[in-house]
Amino acid sequence: MDKNKLAVIHIVKKELNLSDAEYRNILQQVAGVESAKELDDLKFRKLMNFFVRSKYYQVNPYGLTIKQKLYIQYLAKEISWEEEHLNNFIHKYYHKGDLNKLTRREAIKVIESLKAIRQHKGGETKL
Repeated sequence: MDKNKLAVIHIVKKELNLSDAEYRNILQQVAGVESAKELDDLKFRKLMNFFVRSKYYQVNPYGLTIKQKLYIQYLAKEISWEEEHLNNFIHKYYHKGDLNKLTRREAIKVIESLKAIRQHKGGETKL
């Protein structure tokens, strides 16, 4: 198993707040393995597809997905924003306390906003 893929699995496990028992059960049920290290590419894709299509994939009851959350965090890092800065932005423009309270639709808007900020910042720094 590729180290990067293993890292992705563990990030998803952490972000979804899965207990070890839940995580091991999912590995066994979906991919037929006891450890993520035993996954091949096909089983890795099956596991990721399961997460995408399952109730685990939603971070909150408003529809925010783990993929959206991780992408927003990635974009914030790209523009050198700390978590507090990101939360202030979300509060100012979306009237939510933090990232985890966004709806799916709001998350789409945040992503587009952050991409525009990244592009604008990139344009300023490149000579």
